Amino acid sequence: MPSALILIADGTEEMEFTITYDTLVRAGVFCTSAFVPAPASSPDEPDPPNRHPPQNPPFARGSRGINILPDTYFSPHALTADKFDALIIPGGAGGAKTLSESSPVQHLVRDFYEAKKIVGMICAGSLAALTSNLPTQPITSHPSVQSQLADKFEYSDKPVVVSGNLVTSRGPGTTFPFALTLVELLCGKAKREEVYAPMVFPVGTPW
Repeated sequence: MPSALILIADGTEEMEFTITYDTLVRAGVFCTSAFVPAPASSPDEPDPPNRHPPQNPPFARGSRGINILPDTYFSPHALTADKFDALIIPGGAGGAKTLSESSPVQHLVRDFYEAKKIVGMICAGSLAALTSNLPTQPITSHPSVQSQLADKFEYSDKPVVVSGNLVTSRGPGTTFPFALTLVELLCGKAKREEVYAPMVFPVGTPW
């Protein structure tokens, strides 16, 4: 059974997280969501007492104020590239900032990428490709962060861009084709079609 690690933080875009997670589960992918806490606001400010408890992560408060309960805390020692087939980084401005600026997340992105595992980024989550110093290649993102990526990467405005094992997408409205692309890469085209049909997209939907 393929497996995927999906990161989440306060400010993560709810649709990009839940639609991706749900679609992958429908395809039989074993998913684990991991909460990445925001850092303390200054080096001299201690972490809140509930910042890194050993278990029972708090609700992640999404970009629209919806609470989502992650499966576990993010641990760079326990959640490693050898244990999963894919790493997914959703967007949402606040969540993407936390994820893309996290040094352990950056290391994990590089580990997955260099191991030829699938690395999926959507919306502002694509900033992690920049902060993780991935090689220059085709990429897309939410338009709000295009200017930060365009100098380093070959920027595209396609809904989903597949570049080797890096898959990027634009925003909430492109989450279904993003997730279905991940299904196809992890499970094959037949499984994508199997998952797609019961979703009953309107006739003429272009994915």
